[in-house]
Amino acid sequence: MADSILIKNAYVVNEGLIRLSDVLIQNGRFEKIANSVSVNEAQIIDANGLFLLPGCIDDQVHFREPGYPEKADMHTESCAAAAGGVTSYMEMPNTVPNTLTQELLEEKYQRASQKSVVNYSFYMGTSNDNAEEVLKTNLSNVCGVKIFMGASTGNMLVDNERTLNFIFANSESLIAVHCEDELIIKNNLAKLRNRGVKFDAGLHPQIRDRSACFSSSSHAIALAKKHGTRLHVLHISTKDELKLFNPGSDPLQKKITAEACVHHMFFSDEDYVELGNKIKCNPAIKSKEDRDAIRLALQSNIIDVVATDHAPHTIIEKQQEYAMAPAGLPLVQHPVLMMLTIADEMQWPLTFLAEKMSHQVARLFQIKERGFIREGYHADFYLLDPDKSTTVSKHQLLYKCGWSPLEGRTLRGRISSTWVNGKEVYNGETVNDNIRGERLIFSRN
Repeated sequence: MADSILIKNAYVVNEGLIRLSDVLIQNGRFEKIANSVSVNEAQIIDANGLFLLPGCIDDQVHFREPGYPEKADMHTESCAAAAGGVTSYMEMPNTVPNTLTQELLEEKYQRASQKSVVNYSFYMGTSNDNAEEVLKTNLSNVCGVKIFMGASTGNMLVDNERTLNFIFANSESLIAVHCEDELIIKNNLAKLRNRGVKFDAGLHPQIRDRSACFSSSSHAIALAKKHGTRLHVLHISTKDELKLFNPGSDPLQKKITAEACVHHMFFSDEDYVELGNKIKCNPAIKSKEDRDAIRLALQSNIIDVVATDHAPHTIIEKQQEYAMAPAGLPLVQHPVLMMLTIADEMQWPLTFLAEKMSHQVARLFQIKERGFIREGYHADFYLLDPDKSTTVSKHQLLYKCGWSPLEGRTLRGRISSTWVNGKEVYNGETVNDNIRGERLIFSRN
């Protein structure tokens, strides 16, 4: 049993329960989970009462490859993900070139197989003129189709109503949407310019305001209901949008689901004073009232999953004046600790984090044999010490961009190690560069 690893004395956090257990891993999968496990010739690791949680599955990241080597690449950002307890990610198509053909999509998978230390999937991108190409997407090995119903990089704003109806009517894939109404945003910007105001990041939630989000989300949901489409609305940022969704613990039965991002639950518009463009993102971080409503919606199963929308830019870009500074912030190294910190305020148990950051993502996307601590499943997990704390410092960051809006903040918890397919990819200090993740597979009819 040379490939066997036995983790003893771990508090396993899984499917609503926390149990002190031994966990046997063999050939990259969970072989046995029980009160006491003994086996010959296994590598034994004493967890000493650490908590063992299923690896986080981040359903929205931007790793910037190909096209932006100065900002990020699949290797650097997957290393940061591993250090954050993220064992699988789904990456967006607004790279350069935009991922608008099946050939370009497969090229990204090839890059990831060579560079990513954690598991991966990539969304197929849409434009106003590639609908037929979108319909070729393989449901079994691609996470979904992404539609930007708001401005994005290159030729990816889909605002042609005929195209939208065609894709919603004919796509059998999950459709994930970025919802902001471009006309409302332009009108808001024009009104502020006419008033002669001085632009800074504090105006961002007024320019990309709640009405822009609500209008676009309402439009997407109306299309999904009209055509019976499986729709996933990304990064909800307003309390107004919450009325568009129904509560429920089974995302497949709901058919229309929603995601919350850690920054929309952690920061508020008050933080623009200190952080400025560092927290400029689309959709914008809004009020404390919005932040608190999103937290409660996650708690009540109106919102289904948690993601980062990790979107790095260089610090030089972010230091430009507001209008020139790009939107997006790097977060994939700290989602667990951010959620633990929020959990202190909300009195959420560790089982809630496992549910929203692992179990529900696996259910929603129908990911095959991941997202749970179950015998026979891929051994993707992290060991957590929730009683320690982590102060975010620049020298510990693994992002290629080298900065974080969390620098100087102390977060609850510490990731002791992260394991991908039964291999320790992060030991609490360094990442094993020799490990490569696997392509996610989906159990869909």
